[in-house]
Amino acid sequence: MGLSVWALIVYLAIIIAWTTVIKRGIAEGMIVGFLALCAFGGSDFFNLVWIGVKDAANQPVVFAALAFTFIGFILSKTGIIEQQVHILNSILGRVRGGAGYVSTVASAGFGAVTHSASANSATVGSVTIPWMENSNWPKKIAASVVAGNAGNGTVIPPSAAFLVLAGNAVVKPVLGLDQFLVAMFVVAGYCVLWRLIVIFYFVRRYRIAKVSGEDLLPLRKTLRDGWTSLLVYLGILIPILLTVGGTGSIAAGIWGKPAIDAINILVWIPVLLGLISMALGRKMLPRTGHEWFGFISSTAPRFKDIGATLVFSFAGSAVLLALGLDKQLVDTLNSLNAGAVITVLIVVLMITIIGGPLSATATVATVGGVAFTVMVAAGINPVLAACAILVAVSTEGASPPGGPSIFISAGIAEVSPVKTFVPLIVFYVVPYIVLAMVVAFGFLPIPT
Repeated sequence: MGLSVWALIVYLAIIIAWTTVIKRGIAEGMIVGFLALCAFGGSDFFNLVWIGVKDAANQPVVFAALAFTFIGFILSKTGIIEQQVHILNSILGRVRGGAGYVSTVASAGFGAVTHSASANSATVGSVTIPWMENSNWPKKIAASVVAGNAGNGTVIPPSAAFLVLAGNAVVKPVLGLDQFLVAMFVVAGYCVLWRLIVIFYFVRRYRIAKVSGEDLLPLRKTLRDGWTSLLVYLGILIPILLTVGGTGSIAAGIWGKPAIDAINILVWIPVLLGLISMALGRKMLPRTGHEWFGFISSTAPRFKDIGATLVFSFAGSAVLLALGLDKQLVDTLNSLNAGAVITVLIVVLMITIIGGPLSATATVATVGGVAFTVMVAAGINPVLAACAILVAVSTEGASPPGGPSIFISAGIAEVSPVKTFVPLIVFYVVPYIVLAMVVAFGFLPIPT
């Protein structure tokens, strides 16, 4: 194995040890791991530090991820996400374990808006974990459900990971965006379906009751009070309609192709989401400069962990690529001369392991092109290969022991993160490894 492969192994080991043995925050672990990566450059240490920091600062994806985190804060503070959860609760709360179903569907809806596992678990978890506990969900299972659902946003296009993979230099020439988009929507449906099946099992296994009647409101009332909260999804719909498929062609005919091509979805989705969220929640937002200062300052604790994790995951990704990880991984995997099944399994496991401490987008940026190249060379359909990569990386945040969402969810539930490790591995990591394999080999109906 080459130097960069060893650097990756050390990097992951440091992050895992920092969070589980030393028991410090994931953000600190990412920073220490990043510095350790740079140390593999020897005398080039400071140059690699600069390369990593500069790349992270210039990434539109980093802007989008941080913007999504802030939007998640606005959605939470203005009550928009709570209104959506109330609507879901009116629909699903009357069945046994309804709070778990609400948490799962809400994480899919919120994930489609923010595409951030950490923001997803923090926002949805803060609302649904208390409800789950009130209907006798065990704390460790409630935390596991929220952490396991956090990767929903990764598989629902157009997530940042989706766009980074679609724009990769080796993926873009052989995979059309429209083709990838349709296939990934279908695969996302399978992913959400599995999470709902898991809830069904938990409800029977732990004999979960219905949500208390006092927590339920009539659907007519929740829709009347909160229907405007659903308008936030226009922030996703509008950029997609302007740039993809037949509606994109119509828009190009009206405003010109150069104008439509200039629309960067990674930039405009968070911008529109932010504007719509602020418009919908304007009555709950600060009005004076002093109030705005306090409001923005209150986001600091979330950005301290989520922001640092995002920035240094991309910085680490840039350093790994500078050390030649992509080429060395291709050489290492090809040298195995394994069959298609073993090759795809190794690639899926590699993505899952790397995606534990890294964000999904950073993982795709680091090894997405490598994974795609190796899988296609093994005979996998390019559309299915790309979809399988996103399924594997959707374990982001749920992969013990370093997934940030685990610590966020466990903190909300006031339970030791270690108690969530087995449920997460059994119900949210291993099944998605299997699902990624099933998707790659076309065992499920997926348009290609």
